[in-house]
Amino acid sequence: MKRILIIDDDASVRETFLAALADRNYDLAAAESGAAGLESARQIRPDLVFLDLKMPTMSGVEALKRLHDICPGVPVYIVTAFYGEFLKPLKDVRNRGISFDLARKPLTLAEIRAIADGALKQSIDTAPPHRH
Repeated sequence: MKRILIIDDDASVRETFLAALADRNYDLAAAESGAAGLESARQIRPDLVFLDLKMPTMSGVEALKRLHDICPGVPVYIVTAFYGEFLKPLKDVRNRGISFDLARKPLTLAEIRAIADGALKQSIDTAPPHRH
């Protein structure tokens, strides 16, 4: 079962993502801060992360850098209404070879499902074959 981690300081946003994905066959986890999200990532090794940018204590940019160290190559969708504010730090992160996708808040339930299904199907299709 594919694991999805939602990291957002806004409880209503976390609840929206959990509700949107509840009827899918995913193992869902949510965290209210960058630090809690990193701890969850260490424990569950997510297959997809939805990440907020503007959070207290640790920004999404910093969480993204650390996620890359914990789970290199995991698809990360940054979901934010504050993209412009973080343009330079995000360019710096991308220049370091850390990939991510951007989605603008608010997302509809259908958009959340489409992103999750698309990202996880892509990761299945592009995974190397298992050798026995």
